[in-house]
Amino acid sequence: MSADSQVMEHFPSTLSRAESDDVAARIRRHVDEHGFGFWAVEVPGVTSFAGFAGLAHSRFDSHFTPCVEIGWRLAQTYWNQGYATEAARAALKFGFIELGLPEIVSFTVPANRASRRVMEKLDMERDPDDDFEHPLLPDSHRLRRHVLYRMTRDAWLANRK
Repeated sequence: MSADSQVMEHFPSTLSRAESDDVAARIRRHVDEHGFGFWAVEVPGVTSFAGFAGLAHSRFDSHFTPCVEIGWRLAQTYWNQGYATEAARAALKFGFIELGLPEIVSFTVPANRASRRVMEKLDMERDPDDDFEHPLLPDSHRLRRHVLYRMTRDAWLANRK
């Protein structure tokens, strides 16, 4: 999945098998350390691994950190079928109910319309003043600019009524 150039279009590069294994190990460490992280997305009767989705602490400093972000990555075969939105809704519920988080954020590059559409389906809100330059990317990198979406626990609870 992470070797697919279309899946990784809005990331700095595709990943080798070793790099992908490193990401999986980092996800496992996060779960071990915090009790939550990214989950495998399964489509019953279809596949045991369509991608991953869930929650993680950010790995960089910015005006909105420390924070917990919601994210997802699916293999192309499973795009545009509602799986990312369904998994993200479950992650929001887990974050707000089980973890008691006051806020969850999500971010991506402006051109990533598919992920932005998921954020909007989740009723996450974007304030253009919150957009930022991703500090883990060089100043001149084409993906440095990011848009930030937020959801507070109170807003999530209000939307559920």
